[in-house]
Amino acid sequence: MGGSVRDAQSKVEIDHVLREGGPVVLHFWASWCEASKQMDQVFSHLAVDHPHATFFRVEAEEHPEISEAYSVSAVPYFALCKDGKTVDTLEGANPSSLANKVAKLAGPVDASGSAVPASIGMAAGPVVLETVKELSKENGSSQSAKAPSSGLTESLKHQLQELINSHPVFLFMKGSPAEPKCGFSRKVVEILKEEGVSFGTFDILTDNEVRDGMKKFSNWPTFPQLFCKGELLGGCDIVIAMHESGELKEVFQDHGVLPVLDGPSSGSGKGGITVSDGVSTTLTARLKELINSSSVMLFMKGKPEEPKCGFSRKVVEILQQENIEFKSFDILSDDEVRQGLKVSSNWSSYPQLYIKGELIGGSDIVLEMQKSGELKRVLKEKDIIGEETLEDRLKRLVSSSPTMLFMKGTPDAPRCGFSSKVVDALRKEGVSFGSFDILSDEEVRQGLKTFSNWPTFPQLYHDGELVGGCDIVLELQSSGELKSTLSE
Repeated sequence: MGGSVRDAQSKVEIDHVLREGGPVVLHFWASWCEASKQMDQVFSHLAVDHPHATFFRVEAEEHPEISEAYSVSAVPYFALCKDGKTVDTLEGANPSSLANKVAKLAGPVDASGSAVPASIGMAAGPVVLETVKELSKENGSSQSAKAPSSGLTESLKHQLQELINSHPVFLFMKGSPAEPKCGFSRKVVEILKEEGVSFGTFDILTDNEVRDGMKKFSNWPTFPQLFCKGELLGGCDIVIAMHESGELKEVFQDHGVLPVLDGPSSGSGKGGITVSDGVSTTLTARLKELINSSSVMLFMKGKPEEPKCGFSRKVVEILQQENIEFKSFDILSDDEVRQGLKVSSNWSSYPQLYIKGELIGGSDIVLEMQKSGELKRVLKEKDIIGEETLEDRLKRLVSSSPTMLFMKGTPDAPRCGFSSKVVDALRKEGVSFGSFDILSDEEVRQGLKTFSNWPTFPQLYHDGELVGGCDIVLELQSSGELKSTLSE
């Protein structure tokens, strides 16, 4: 079927073609995304230009198994495969980049070696090209499923808020629980049933005003969308991850949402706690003693070396990255402390971080404080840490993760080709790694060149030791030594 686009019906179908070893290009799209529709025209012209490659169109929401296999989180998204492996990807509406990547994969369409004139300029036509370019600008050439930026009427806002608040757990989905109209919605319904919680739903296919309005209201471009006590938890990928880790059950418990089989909770209070005359004086004294047992005290699920939820793990990582000494208490080991601290602190979830006896907040607040530098400022003000030299800071950053990459941009949005290649190499080898965007901090950028005696970026470290830059990483990958080097 050279020269045409095939609509993928299953992962088995794609895998069968991949096993043949030839060039394969996948376009993940969604019917509600205008950028997907425009890029699909470019995709179709590229299929004509490269008849020896196989072009698959995959409706992302209808085929969650395929989307998950290729780590699709936004549309349009393209995966380019050869010899049975994914060799390149592209996220967003960027026709020229797609044409060049396809030409690199399948060979140029003419002797000049450039795919752009044939695939984009002449074949796609100026109208398509200009439309896609505008979409690309509007969406930052990345998540083209982003909701429109125009405002919402007060009446629609009120309607959406009423829907969200109509049930403790509420799901905006395609179809109904009895008959979901997309694979992602079906998966979330199955998870909620497994969790045993009662939930309300709204079929966004029945009301375009609600459908478009929710994208803007929640600033979340896709469906399904799951809310708990009025707060957005996320879409399908996030719900699956929270369910598998046990975090979803904990979030429900922390917000007083109990399984239907357990019956309704008695009394009233925060996070499912029955509050009558408050916390006993004995427990109050015990909580105060625990909070003040260390200058930095973390109440978490599990222990620092073995966190039992992702939120607790994140705060532990932040404290370790900042080289802060702290004590912790596993609230899963003592239900009296777990429930009592929620009432005492008026904070309904965990982890909870305290500095010099004062509550700082949970994982979201701690993360924001780290990003803004506020966490370091507070620690200095309270004499937890002193002034840090640049060398000390670089040593701490280099050792903040067993495998650490200093790059331009982030792993999800690299800002140079060399950084992108190293990220791809690490991901293909299944290596977990931390990263630091050297474009965000000129002091680190210049200081690390001297510190490592390595003048360029990216720079990859393992166990605090420099491995090298892009060329060395790619050589190690080519020789099959990269994973073993980073696991020694």
